[in-house]
Amino acid sequence: MTSKIAVLLIALVLFQMVAVAGKQSAPMTDDTITDQVRLKLTSDPDVKGGALQVDVKSGVVTLSGSVELPKQRDKAEKIARKVKGVKSVVNKIEVKARVPGK
Repeated sequence: MTSKIAVLLIALVLFQMVAVAGKQSAPMTDDTITDQVRLKLTSDPDVKGGALQVDVKSGVVTLSGSVELPKQRDKAEKIARKVKGVKSVVNKIEVKARVPGK
């Protein structure tokens, strides 16, 4: 009886190991990365990234557009780098001070 329980437990453990190994996460697609970067940029109170363009090709994120301050440019890049699946970031964001009255 004890040996049957031991065999059953071993089989259960092996089954669990196979199930966990099969759940390895699939690589992030460029579309998913684009959506995640845009979401994080837009929701950041410093960057306010709604006007920034995000392009992704093979996990390489290219940011473009303009911001008012250098710290916004730097933070946008930092945010993009933290998104899962991003291999590198090309930061083409320009810093353009806002002209009063416009």
